[in-house]
Amino acid sequence: MSQRTKPPFRADQVGSILRTQPIKEARAKHEKGEITDAQLKAVEDAEIVKIIKKQEELGLHAITDGEFRRSWWHYDFFGMLEGVDVVDSDHGIQFQGVQTKMRVLRITGKIDFAPNHPMLEHFKFLKANTSRTPKMTIPSPTVMHFRLEPGSVSASAYPNRDAIFDDLANAYAKAVKAFYDAGCRYLQFDDTAWAYLCSQEELKKARERGLDVDHLQDTYTKCINKALQAKPADMVITTHVCRGNFRSTFISSGGYEPVAQSLLEKCNYDGYFLEYDTDRAGGFEPLRFLPKGNKIVVLGLVTSKSGTLEKKEDIKRRIDEATKFVALDQLALSPQCGFASTEEGNVLAEDEQWAKLKMIVDISKDVWGA
Repeated sequence: MSQRTKPPFRADQVGSILRTQPIKEARAKHEKGEITDAQLKAVEDAEIVKIIKKQEELGLHAITDGEFRRSWWHYDFFGMLEGVDVVDSDHGIQFQGVQTKMRVLRITGKIDFAPNHPMLEHFKFLKANTSRTPKMTIPSPTVMHFRLEPGSVSASAYPNRDAIFDDLANAYAKAVKAFYDAGCRYLQFDDTAWAYLCSQEELKKARERGLDVDHLQDTYTKCINKALQAKPADMVITTHVCRGNFRSTFISSGGYEPVAQSLLEKCNYDGYFLEYDTDRAGGFEPLRFLPKGNKIVVLGLVTSKSGTLEKKEDIKRRIDEATKFVALDQLALSPQCGFASTEEGNVLAEDEQWAKLKMIVDISKDVWGA
């Protein structure tokens, strides 16, 4: 067994990193109009360079910008698409005992990806400042559809929510090409929709929002595969299936069995970051649907929701349990999610975050070799 020379790597990460104090202070000042866009960017640039160096020192091969320029893991990207707005609302997204900022999506025109999407520049800065593999994360197209509420799609743009899929897939196909042209070879679609399709409670809520949940797996698979259709051969695109990650809370519970065949067999991803840090995720049995070959499952066995450091032997034992259903050569290790899916971040300290990433690197060497 050996380490991998291409992503996903044996020791990998989902993407977001706890915002540093200078970032928090600069964003607060910017919101009050006390500093300019350029001044905020200067702080972001300096702090991103610092965390790039930290990731490299830990031995990670996939390097991210920590999503330091974002407020949300998904709304920032969506709001920068043509035809999509993020607007104030009387409610946010409900987690266990806590709610996000009161913002929702509105489709106001035809959905498209513009060649000047700001996150292309975000990626270029990351790439210019690391000698390792720069990893870019964007929300999956399925997330946009699943989050749309009744009345959130302008009738002048589309007759209904389900009419957005062709334009949505085409916009993502353009995004894939644009990031590739910018030098990106490791792109990740972050996705909560598949996890919600594993939860009876979330399915009930989706039905109440008027979604055709009985056919969503097929519809989402087609949309994703259309977006990936023109992916260049030397580009790796993975997905991270998230159960909710806001201030160390969650949304969805339920094992992967209901969606495993569609997700692992039928979606044309190169790899899957799956959350396995608690028993809410169920067992490893659904991994039997992973086709033999080049696809990789990255086991999210190290929680990003608390600072308590797991025992290495416990993690190794769980990797061994997973090998009953998928070959060790098709497995890798990461935290179950990012450390700050929104700028608020999870409830742990920066040094605890880095200790977890370092432990993942160490375990990967023990399990898969140096």
